[in-house]
Amino acid sequence: MQTYPDTQQDLTALLEEAIREGGVRIRRADGKTFLLQPEEAKRSPLDVPGIDLGVSTEEIVNFVREGRERS
Repeated sequence: MQTYPDTQQDLTALLEEAIREGGVRIRRADGKTFLLQPEEAKRSPLDVPGIDLGVSTEEIVNFVREGRERS
């Protein structure tokens, strides 16, 4: 567990330790403790990897046009 003065002296190392360990506890002189942990990146549920279907952009546009013309 880190003490508050230690934290002030080496913030970069403390942040790196929090990344490695998942969190770091910091104790102040008055005995209060705090947990410093990395925040999870917020991602969109639509942020998914693409799939290569071997279809060109032109072919996709043609499929969409054909579908619209049939409606």
